[in-house]
Amino acid sequence: MRSFLFVPIQVFCGDFGALLRTFLALVAVAFAIQFTLWILSPLPSYSIVSQSKRKFHQKFQFLSLLVRGIPESLRKDLIAVIWLLIILFWLARIQGSIDARRDAVNDSSTLPVITLVLPEKQIAIGRNPEDVFTDPSLKGYRIIGETKLLEELRGKETNDSKVNPPRVWRLLIQNNNWTYVFRGLSPQSAENERPAILAIREDKEGQLLIIAPDVPESQ
Repeated sequence: MRSFLFVPIQVFCGDFGALLRTFLALVAVAFAIQFTLWILSPLPSYSIVSQSKRKFHQKFQFLSLLVRGIPESLRKDLIAVIWLLIILFWLARIQGSIDARRDAVNDSSTLPVITLVLPEKQIAIGRNPEDVFTDPSLKGYRIIGETKLLEELRGKETNDSKVNPPRVWRLLIQNNNWTYVFRGLSPQSAENERPAILAIREDKEGQLLIIAPDVPESQ
């Protein structure tokens, strides 16, 4: 319940940028509602409007004919609800993109750092804790799809703060016996860059999952 209430607050009032977007959206939706109502309402013959406005209004006359059978009070409510739903969708989409970018970048991510220990037979890649410098053999495995994705992953399964940018694995979500992890992006990465997601099925015989808010400092 707390999360359900927190999400809309974050979307509309999470920070100054969200507040500004919400204010501009309210102004825009108020204008859009008034404009739509004016478009759908027939102009009285005695109304004092410029010739250009009257011609512009006549271009949308077919819309007023479509909604003529809807009672005026219901029409106003429908228009307000439709515009509010449209603006809520775009506000949520924008905030979702901002949050996703924040969590994908290591320096700003709120997602936990992960250590996942699995039986050797459960996963094709990954490091042997007793020999982290040797690539595991892929003998007996087959591949379908893009080989570069596998090549990019091998040798980079563990965190490394000494490389530039630092390599950090984070937990995205756990759902239906699957664990989804990804390697965080550099702050200098392109805005449209998306990290590859590694989906790992939870092992019935047991596994070790360690999560932490950040990478532990070296002792």
